[in-house]
Amino acid sequence: MTTAIPDRALRELGRTEGDTEALDLLVRDQNTRRLVLLRALLDAATEPVTGRPPELLDRLREDWALLTAAERADRAAARAVVLHPLVGPWAERCLNALTADVPVQEVRAHLGHLGALAAAAAIRAGLSFATRLTARGTVLHLPTLGAVRVNPGTVGLAAGDGALRICEEHGPAVLVRVDSEGASSLDPRWLPVHALPAVLPGGSPVPLDDLDPYRAAGDSLEHHGLSGVVQLDDAARKAWTESWSGVEPMLGIGGDHRRAEAATLLRCLVPLAAPPGSAASGEEAAHCSGTRREAFGAVLSSRPAGAAHLAATLVHELQHTKLAALSALVPLHHEDTAPRHFAPWRPDPRPFDGLLQGAYSHIALADYWQRFALGSERVTYTQRDLAWSEHARRREQVGAVLPVLAGSGALTSEGRVIVNEMITLYHRLADWPPPMGHVARARAYVSTARVIWQQRNHSERA
Repeated sequence: MTTAIPDRALRELGRTEGDTEALDLLVRDQNTRRLVLLRALLDAATEPVTGRPPELLDRLREDWALLTAAERADRAAARAVVLHPLVGPWAERCLNALTADVPVQEVRAHLGHLGALAAAAAIRAGLSFATRLTARGTVLHLPTLGAVRVNPGTVGLAAGDGALRICEEHGPAVLVRVDSEGASSLDPRWLPVHALPAVLPGGSPVPLDDLDPYRAAGDSLEHHGLSGVVQLDDAARKAWTESWSGVEPMLGIGGDHRRAEAATLLRCLVPLAAPPGSAASGEEAAHCSGTRREAFGAVLSSRPAGAAHLAATLVHELQHTKLAALSALVPLHHEDTAPRHFAPWRPDPRPFDGLLQGAYSHIALADYWQRFALGSERVTYTQRDLAWSEHARRREQVGAVLPVLAGSGALTSEGRVIVNEMITLYHRLADWPPPMGHVARARAYVSTARVIWQQRNHSERA
């Protein structure tokens, strides 16, 4: 089932922009899909299945009742948990485990996370309750709040009056204070979720989530060219905070719409390890980032070199977020999934959808770096030269694939609008050309990439 989207909003999104109305439309649809997914999970879990222990269903009902109570007590607080991006990967994996022939131990492990979600929602909603949860190894996670180091086994939780008491069979309890800012404790066993300040005043803080057990679930990150997830130490958190402190003005250089989309769509950052070949300090150019369709609002990223590159990372990745959400709302094409297209930013053949996604994010970057080069009085000559280089390369890369996108007979009417608006933006960028040296180097780069791609893929198919 598809939903109509206003033509004006569609055209704005095609230009990699989007006002509050357009972005809110994407957010509402994704939120609804998350709630439907959770309901499907409940229905699948309550289906009678031979060999599924009865106590598993009893515990499911108990956890669901606590989650429902949290929703009734404080809907916004409960939704902050169930709509957290990393709940999506868990819900999909849990649903797959419930509907496939997998060992009951795996089903039990995934369903056990529902108890942690329900507890976190109830804590945020200010409910008084007591429950027992099973730790994953030596860590018990409470999504969006934090985690606690424990001995393997079950752990007791008691919440009420702004406090959380976590008790093991042996040893002193961990006491956690809970308020509108999150959860904190003087006990070193408690590991809080670090939060970065809101993108815009009055907005929500952005969790820097290095704890959630499902932040790398599903397809391996390496398969998508990403380094692994990491847990940050104090020095790394400080470095992230320093880079983040300059992000809002750097986004503003790209236009008010860049700040608005980050404030509306970004729900958490998942830190990744520095990619191979980068300096330990994060000062080298090597960097990797990505998004996941099932984790709407999450951006996975190694720490960029500074605020400008972190802003560019958000511009890049949030275009993937926007286009994936738009594609879920209305189909943009009916092309097959065969990987056969050349993309100058990838060494491997891409399916049509991947080509569209990549061109969309790269033309947004070309626009961002051009605005950076033209509009910022605070940057040095070196920074402006780098911005022109980035702009020229991204625009040439997009220009190499736009004919393939425009020539597709499988675009829907909505997809045709998106591609046409991308073409309009591509030509508009030519009104302010970079220095010729950058254009020549960008063209040479794309030409060389095409030759290498052809050699590699022809030899692999031979």
